[in-house]
Amino acid sequence: MPLVVQFTGPRQVGVADEPSSLLGAGQVRIATWYSGISAGTELTAYRGSNPYLTKTWDAGARLFTEGAPAFSYPVSGWGYQEVGQVTEVAPDVSTPRVGDVVYGIWGHRAETVVPAVIAARRLLPSGVDPVHGVFARVGAIALNAVVAADVHLGEHVAIFGQGVIGLLATRLAGLNGASVTAVDGLADRVALASRFGAVRAVPADAPGGAAVAVRSVTDGAGADTAIELSGSYRALHEAIRSVRPAGRVVAAGFYQGDGTGLRLGEEFHHNRVEIVASQISGTPRALGDRWNHDRLLTVFMSLVASGQVDVAPLLSHVVPVADVAGAFELLDQRPAEALQVVLRFPAAPATAATVPR
Repeated sequence: MPLVVQFTGPRQVGVADEPSSLLGAGQVRIATWYSGISAGTELTAYRGSNPYLTKTWDAGARLFTEGAPAFSYPVSGWGYQEVGQVTEVAPDVSTPRVGDVVYGIWGHRAETVVPAVIAARRLLPSGVDPVHGVFARVGAIALNAVVAADVHLGEHVAIFGQGVIGLLATRLAGLNGASVTAVDGLADRVALASRFGAVRAVPADAPGGAAVAVRSVTDGAGADTAIELSGSYRALHEAIRSVRPAGRVVAAGFYQGDGTGLRLGEEFHHNRVEIVASQISGTPRALGDRWNHDRLLTVFMSLVASGQVDVAPLLSHVVPVADVAGAFELLDQRPAEALQVVLRFPAAPATAATVPR
C-alpha cells in the first residue's frame, strides 16, 4: 500500500499507509520520486502554529473565525513540492504519456491521481535534473514576490530572509535589474547570498539594525523596495525601516501569532510606507490577466532549464521518506544546518539524487 506522510500532533510526524485512488476518465497516475519540505508553511503544521489548526477558514467570506479548526490532527499529505513519473493514464488521455516526468503539488505521498490537463502543463523541462523539479513551487513564490515588488532596472531592493525562497528571490530580483542587499540571521546564508547575486549581504543583527546597513548602501536614502520572506514580524519592521519615504514593502512571509516587534506608529506611519501582501494563490491585481500561477511556474522552470537560475546549491539533504521525522526535526531545531530538505520515495530512480559538495 502506498505511503503518505502524516502529522499526528505538534512535532509528531511519520509515515502511514494510504489506499490507492481509482483512475478515472481524463486522469493520470503519478508515482512520486521526490518531495521537498517547506521550511515555512509546513513547519507551522509541524509545530501546531498554523491558523488552519486552530480556527475556521470561511472561504466564502475570506475570513478566519473562531470555531472548529479547518484541519485537525492527524493531517495527511501536507506538502507542495513534488516530482514524479506518470505510471498509468486513462484510455482517453493522450498527454502526458506513461514515463513522462512531471512536477506539481500533491503532498508527501508515494502516488497520486490527478487530471491529465494539469499534469500536461507540468512536464519537467528537458535536461533538468528531476530532483530540481521540487523547486518549481518555491520558485513561483519567489517570483510572485519579485513581481509584486515591481522592480525596475537600477533600483535598490532589500530582501529579508535568505532561506530557499529568499535566495531565489535575490537571484530573480537581480535578473530583473535590481541591486540587491540580502539580510539574514544565519551567517552561512548571508555568505551564500552573494552567490545568488546580492551585491551586499548583511546580518540581521547588524549594529543599529539591518535597515541602517541597507540605507548605507544608498547614501542614506533607503531601498526603493524591500521584500520580506522570513515570516518574522521583527524582520518585517526592519524591512519597513529600510525603504525610502513612500517606498514599498512586499510582505511574503507566513507570519504566525501576534505581531510582536512590528511597530506601525514609527517608520511605517511617518514615511508613508506601502505594504503589499504577496501570496501564491494570486498575482498582483495591477497585472490583470497577464500573469497567473501557471505562468509563474513556467517562467521559473524555464530559467532553471536555461541555467539562469541554479538551484543545485540550495539542495542540502535528500533523505528516504522513512526518515521524515528526523528531517522535520532538523529544520525545526537546527535550521542553520539545512536549506532544501527533500524526501526520496521508493519509486525514485536507482541513481539517487546527490547533494552538491
